[in-house]
Amino acid sequence: MQSIEIRAIERSDFDIWLPLWKSYQVFYKVDIPESVTLDTWERFLNPNERMYASLAVAGGGAFGFAHTVYHRSTWATCDYCYLHDLFVAPEARGRGVGRSLIEHVYADAKRRNVSRVHWLTHETNFAGRVLYDSVGERSGFIQYRKVLG
Repeated sequence: MQSIEIRAIERSDFDIWLPLWKSYQVFYKVDIPESVTLDTWERFLNPNERMYASLAVAGGGAFGFAHTVYHRSTWATCDYCYLHDLFVAPEARGRGVGRSLIEHVYADAKRRNVSRVHWLTHETNFAGRVLYDSVGERSGFIQYRKVLG
């Protein structure tokens, strides 16, 4: 594999992003409706939204993505960055792509004067958790949720 470049998505990237997005859904055993996918894509490109996407690209193909959402916090005067989705294609795993995507998110958050980057993963994502343990720290919080719709 050629050297990987991490960069912000562009409108013309939809066709290389979409297969990764669908693989991400398979990994997490979810089926996100096409209408939500299209709306999400448009949010990434809308300068009035605080939702962003980055791609790991090489040779005209995409090998991973990071999606972030910047939001206010009641615990700080500056914003936080939520790393909402992170995915690396199976053929690119173990080559530093995930780490590079996370480091890209950290750099972007610092540039935006954000004091914290945080994320969740499923407890069964053992490979991801090995990486996360090396680039972040566990908060000790347990997520609860109630689906309303």
